[in-house]
Amino acid sequence: MRVYIGCGSYSNDDWTAPGLIYEGVKKDGYLDAYARHFDAVELNSSFYAIPGLKAFEGMARKSGGRTRFAVKLNKAFTHERAPTDTDYDRMLQSPEPLRDAGLMGPYLAQFPYSFHRTADNRKYLLALSERFAGHELAVELRHGSWDKPEVREGMGEFGLLWVSPDYPPVGGMPEPQVHVTGDVGYLRLHGRNEGSWWEGKSAAERHDYLYNRAEMDEWAEKIALVAEDLSEIYIFFENTTKGHALKNIPMLREALNARGVPVQTPDAGDDGRLL
Repeated sequence: MRVYIGCGSYSNDDWTAPGLIYEGVKKDGYLDAYARHFDAVELNSSFYAIPGLKAFEGMARKSGGRTRFAVKLNKAFTHERAPTDTDYDRMLQSPEPLRDAGLMGPYLAQFPYSFHRTADNRKYLLALSERFAGHELAVELRHGSWDKPEVREGMGEFGLLWVSPDYPPVGGMPEPQVHVTGDVGYLRLHGRNEGSWWEGKSAAERHDYLYNRAEMDEWAEKIALVAEDLSEIYIFFENTTKGHALKNIPMLREALNARGVPVQTPDAGDDGRLL
């Protein structure tokens, strides 16, 4: 199993703090610096506006061919749920430079908590899977009504990847387990800041959480159990606030290696300032 580990987005301005990877780095150099430390990234900007071909060409170039991109679907697909044919065309065609460079990871459909398991929503998810047939599509379903074996079985039949999440223990959401619905696994670790998950005014507040070593060991154990079932697994830390993810990723790498799950660590070259 090839393990890819990275963060939810690379354009995090608070990583310019002393000792973190963007200290002294200009904004247009963020991706180059990021790619020296991590071999995967979730592209968050595509949720707000679908980048064009030239933008994706720039990402492939600036990452130096070192980093796989998981491209988040635009909000038209997951929150508004009224994508046009033009939206589909742009979402499918614009990342072609990443595919040409061998840097394309799965698409990510991040549905909101309000997306319950209803007949209409099941039909919508089926239609989405049909339009993205031939492409890896990871689906995060935040409402607990989807957290059932029969849902994952159906997702596997239609080629969808179940996103295994780690949420704060606030109830009503899927349990923190690694589930496999295809040849590729996908994890999103949001942190466990239960005090700000519902009340937080921003994503930065909700993801303000630093995992401890025991919690990273817990996830390494769960990942090791499915290692023989997968060819690849993507693990993304969403707790980028204050650089928490930068501290947690080395912990998880160490914990996985200790359990016989080999993790490749990018060569930072002259820039060894992960922490």
